[in-house]
Amino acid sequence: MSTAPRVEPLTLSDAVNRISVSPTMAVLMEAEKLRARGVDVVDFGPGEPDFPTPEHIKRAAIRALEENRTKYTATAGIAPLRQAVCDWHAKNLGSSYEPRECVVTAGGKIAIFNVVCSLINAGDEVVIPAPYWVSYPDIVKFANGKPVFVQTPASDNFCLSASELEKVLTPRTRIVIVNSPNNPTGAVIPEDEFGRILDVCRRQSVWLLSDECYSHFTYGNAKPFSIASYTDSKDHVIIAGSLSKTFAMTGWRIGYTLTPEPLAAAMIKLQSQSVSNVNSITQHAALAALTGPMDSVAAMLDEYARRRIHILAGLRAIPGVECTEPEGAFYVFPKAVKKNGEARDSMEITRGLLEREHVAVVPGDAFGAPGHMRISYATSMERINEGLRRIAHFFSA
Repeated sequence: MSTAPRVEPLTLSDAVNRISVSPTMAVLMEAEKLRARGVDVVDFGPGEPDFPTPEHIKRAAIRALEENRTKYTATAGIAPLRQAVCDWHAKNLGSSYEPRECVVTAGGKIAIFNVVCSLINAGDEVVIPAPYWVSYPDIVKFANGKPVFVQTPASDNFCLSASELEKVLTPRTRIVIVNSPNNPTGAVIPEDEFGRILDVCRRQSVWLLSDECYSHFTYGNAKPFSIASYTDSKDHVIIAGSLSKTFAMTGWRIGYTLTPEPLAAAMIKLQSQSVSNVNSITQHAALAALTGPMDSVAAMLDEYARRRIHILAGLRAIPGVECTEPEGAFYVFPKAVKKNGEARDSMEITRGLLEREHVAVVPGDAFGAPGHMRISYATSMERINEGLRRIAHFFSA
């Protein structure tokens, strides 16, 4: 009589066990479950433009298919695209890079992942200003590094300062990650302060990794800026860029890094053993994006500016809600407060909003800022108004 084979329990790697599922994706999944039941959900969760990819970019992809550009490409990206990245960044953000210093990646997230995995050894520290984009700490943990957080208070518009950064640097610090304009707060670091941050990193021989995902979404006096425009920055600066937001290409998965050549070579080696190369059709679409007109960017920005003013005023009119004014990206980051001014539990608030009012927002806990909520205004004005109405009803109850 045969016996059934013994089933061993699944044992996952330490690297995977160190990380968690993206909280923003968890919110999207919960909202999707409600929608599948026919519930009308006002979804303020997505971190992506609600505009279509511009027509000339889509046409370039179609041409690439018709021309059978469907083979493997160079790991770092096709040569014309690497040149276009360097030219576009120089023209729009004042840098000076050559194609050998550029690596095309499968989105901005992989750009940051490749940088961290190429530089971090066990126990190395990576400084992350909080509130932060949800993936930074987990990427560092996956590489067996140690995230070190420095708080940026709402009273300073969530902007990192050089003086506060210097307090948390240690001999183990290897990278400082700066995201300006910031997800989730919309904060934009002033240019002169950004320069002082670079000076601190240079003095301490620390890499400054600048995530420029939202570089072209700035409002008021804030203007698109890259720390790579400083002529003496190259030896300490790493640029992680993305076409996802600027050109409404989130699903295309296309990003890039601009770094000193030795680091670019290391990331090419890493990429050669992972994704091999970015989707060939996407690369040709990206080439059209970077070398074509940018009218769509201005149109998106005008509409986001209008929505920003509207949703900010609407939130500030709700008793129990406080909100700083974002200078970039397309998020507001309000805080729910009790009558004594103490922050309310944002996990409880976001659950209540979804269950009772069918409004999806992301809790601030996911970004290292309990008490806050991230609300994306990358949705129509009609849905913004309906969402504000429901949020006001929730807090009035």
